[in-house]
Amino acid sequence: MNYSTIKGHIENWRTQVSRHQKLSPEDINQLEEHLIDQVTALTQAGLDDDEAFLIAVKRLGDLGLVSREFLTGYTQKLWNKLAVSQTKSDSSLPVWKEGLIATGLAISSAVAIKVPALLGVNFDQDISFYTRNFSLLILPFLALFFIWKRRLNPANIGWVALPFVLAALAINILPFQPGGHTEALAAIHLPLALWLAVGFAYVAGRWRDHEQRLSFISFSGEWFIYLTLIALGGGVLILLTAVIFESIGVNPEMFLSEWLLPCGVGGAVIISAWLVESKQQALENMAPLLTHIFTPLFTAMLLVFIGTVIWTKSLIKIEREVLIAFDLLLVVVLGLLIYSISTRNPQASPDILDRLRLTLLICALIVDALALGAIAARISEFGFTPNKVAALGENIILLANLSWSAVLYTRFLTGRASLGKLQRWQTAYIPVYALWAWFAVIAFPVIFNYQ
Repeated sequence: MNYSTIKGHIENWRTQVSRHQKLSPEDINQLEEHLIDQVTALTQAGLDDDEAFLIAVKRLGDLGLVSREFLTGYTQKLWNKLAVSQTKSDSSLPVWKEGLIATGLAISSAVAIKVPALLGVNFDQDISFYTRNFSLLILPFLALFFIWKRRLNPANIGWVALPFVLAALAINILPFQPGGHTEALAAIHLPLALWLAVGFAYVAGRWRDHEQRLSFISFSGEWFIYLTLIALGGGVLILLTAVIFESIGVNPEMFLSEWLLPCGVGGAVIISAWLVESKQQALENMAPLLTHIFTPLFTAMLLVFIGTVIWTKSLIKIEREVLIAFDLLLVVVLGLLIYSISTRNPQASPDILDRLRLTLLICALIVDALALGAIAARISEFGFTPNKVAALGENIILLANLSWSAVLYTRFLTGRASLGKLQRWQTAYIPVYALWAWFAVIAFPVIFNYQ
């Protein structure tokens, strides 16, 4: 039995039960002891933690109306979680055999990255080719992992494959200028455009199901955490490899830059996904903790930044690196919000972290508005360029999402709306990002003459 999971369920149960005026704290404590005994017995009998908790609450006949009110708001969430867990366990193979499949796909991705070199594509001289195609050499193998694991039918496999085929044609047929702005924008946006295809495989084609989309959002956040941890370990490995080989007069730079680094990235993407699938319980504790840590840190940083802008009356410098940094910042803020609400119990009362998230949202809106103002000023003065137009579009899309999210979060904090509305807004907005990414990959080069 996972005691932290059960503890969280019981805290939510107590919150609901304590609102019933007829029950004293002593009565609630006695009922809680009885509930824990029931959960323990059911888990020892082989039931999942969530199943055991759900059945134990239903057995509390003494609670009467309160039990029914609690179950009305909480049962659907638990059953949805169980349904998602069932989707994740479609494969009947043990974890170690599933790991072998993931390892095989990771190795295949690494081989795919080096196949162009075997066909005469030089990494240094043809860096433009690798820049455009790098995500196409990795993400199809991640999609294959979920196609196999979810046992997709042929029709859904076709829908997963179609975006990859279109992307491969567009990115290699369009006459990009090597090192041009539109080529860089296409390379940056292509992974996002293809991530939705991976998501379609992840949810086994059930994209219209809100709970499945929410599950994919949770997976994306947890996958990013594992990928970051692997990247940190890989960075240490590369550094130590360079040091120990240079100590004996051997320069491993070519091996590290052309073999270990690109192949390692390809493998890490697939292995991270497998770790999320197989180590779900560990991340259920770690990932929310990280969002709890970084939400106040990002809030403080943005508050200080806004205060500094007001104090110094400085304007944001509009350069490509700065635009990318601001967009990444807003995406990280939005990611913190989306992941935190996707894993939060919608029935729990608002707390201090919810107020911090709303503060973070408002700060992000202010920063987005400052960036939009600076971009618009530069466009009016110097005209349109691919980078400025891309930044303008992305900031407008983020502004729309952040603005309505702030409205919905405010309504939730004031008791005028449920958190579920905010969750549905975020999952329904995902295709907007994908459509914009496809527009940047395909339409931008044509509009700006492949500059």
